[in-house]
Amino acid sequence: MVDSPMTINFSIALMGLTLHILIWEKLPDWGTWFNTLVDKLPKPLAYLYEAWHCPYCFGFWVALALHALTQQATLPALQNMPDFLGVTALPIAWFLDALVTALFIYIGSLLLKALAGPALTGHQKMLAFKQSQQ
Repeated sequence: MVDSPMTINFSIALMGLTLHILIWEKLPDWGTWFNTLVDKLPKPLAYLYEAWHCPYCFGFWVALALHALTQQATLPALQNMPDFLGVTALPIAWFLDALVTALFIYIGSLLLKALAGPALTGHQKMLAFKQSQQ
């Protein structure tokens, strides 16, 4: 089966978004062990933890790592780079794919945050209504 030029695989972006939520939004609230671990990191790693709060920045680097681990690409069409690029074809393809994946991770993060506010407000209003009925 041949991939069409417009085929998009969201697997890497979904894994990256999940990791971003876990590392920056969930683990810091699951007790003190994670925050203690971050505080004990060497300065360069602690800086990376602080700097990569941005879903786009984190998304780029995690996309490269996940692509290397899984051999999947967000844009499979990039796996057929022009021959004139020679040995630079693979790094260019991975770089471009990571940029696209980072964009999807960023958009996913924004969408989740945009949905969370109204959902929380609606839930709080429903609870208030139920309490007023008792």
